[in-house]
Amino acid sequence: MSRSVDQIIREAIDRGEFDNLPGKGKPIDLTDYFSTPEELRMAYSVLKSAGILPTEAQYLSEIAELEERLREARDETERAAIRAEIVQKRLRYDIARGR
Repeated sequence: MSRSVDQIIREAIDRGEFDNLPGKGKPIDLTDYFSTPEELRMAYSVLKSAGILPTEAQYLSEIAELEERLREARDETERAAIRAEIVQKRLRYDIARGR
């Protein structure tokens, strides 16, 4: 018990225990986290870790994905369709939150 957490982690790294983790070498995508209202972030993070995603969080996740698609889209017809879908998801999100 005299070993520190840092030492235990370093030893695990040396053994290669973190070599095959998903997303290794890539930046962490925190889009969903920061697109969630600040007052709900912790609760949603806990629920997400437990495999439970509230409807509101699902909508926020879908909106973030659509916004990413919008940034990448070049065709104006496709961009218009994505914008319309974002508006629809935001409306559903607002309804789910009781606004």
